[in-house]
Amino acid sequence: MTTEKKPKKIKPKSKGTDLKPYMVAVGVLSLILLLYISYRMYVTERNLIPVSIFALIAGAVFETKRLTKKWWIVISTALGSFFFSFLAFLPGKREHHYDFENHIQIWPYCFLIFFLIFTIAFNKDKIIPKLTEGITLLQSIVIIYWVVDFGLITTDNLFLIILLCLGLLFSFFSFFHAFTGTELTRTSRLTLSIWSTIIFVLLATENIIRIFQNEQIENTENITSGFYIGLQYFLLGVSSVYIVQNYFMLIGFLPGKGTFFNKQYYKDLKELKSDHIKRYSMQQIDILHSLYCIIFTSGIFYLNFHYKIVPKHIAIWIVFVTFPFIIYIYEYITQKNNH
Repeated sequence: MTTEKKPKKIKPKSKGTDLKPYMVAVGVLSLILLLYISYRMYVTERNLIPVSIFALIAGAVFETKRLTKKWWIVISTALGSFFFSFLAFLPGKREHHYDFENHIQIWPYCFLIFFLIFTIAFNKDKIIPKLTEGITLLQSIVIIYWVVDFGLITTDNLFLIILLCLGLLFSFFSFFHAFTGTELTRTSRLTLSIWSTIIFVLLATENIIRIFQNEQIENTENITSGFYIGLQYFLLGVSSVYIVQNYFMLIGFLPGKGTFFNKQYYKDLKELKSDHIKRYSMQQIDILHSLYCIIFTSGIFYLNFHYKIVPKHIAIWIVFVTFPFIIYIYEYITQKNNH
């Protein structure tokens, strides 16, 4: 006697949540809000969104495209940042009187912040700059000139004096490695990488403050001045990805509100240290190149300090740009003569 097997009932596959209606709703709400923002900008007498922010964003977009090589990634990042940027219109905890126009002023910067965060999150390996003994040596000389030109060496502030002494120790440490050929241990690479990050953050912060002290592009008297200021904002936008990344690589050593020296903090700290160590090259600089670096940069900075030929930041960028090029030419000629 055979028993017939009852066919198993196949349960219909549960469909996932359809996100399309939500996306459409978000898109419609964003469009309505965008139209209202445009209306408020049109009727107000205040300049709510300066032209400079567009130059800043354009620079960030340009660098993101250079990193990712694909426009669809840039557009996706921009769209995501655009939707998240509307968080700028939420009232603050201590905001008793809600001023919509003030939030409009914050809005493009909120977009830029999200855009940079997303860019860094998806391109971390491409953004973290590689470092060498030569770069750290050059940065150390630059920061010494920066401190001297600012007149900080004459300060009577005890806290500032302590910071300057610590900076001098870090600089001597970079000199030591550049001139002795001492092996770059993990601790050495970590120390030099942190020191390089500190220098980068200091120079970047001063550059940001200086650029934002310019008058607005739309208020300039002629096209040349407007173009020059716009170019500064554009270049700041280009470098903003790296500036933010270096800020993250520095403040990551500080415990957060929810990670105050707990297990997660030490886990994140270990990863951060690894990032610092991995980005520092084991290749050591030629001692002769270190000597050239000292002579060339010290000469440029000495002349500029005494004769004020160009502003401090221009002298620094001249050194950053020209010295690696000089070394490249020197090596090219040397190799050609050897052959």
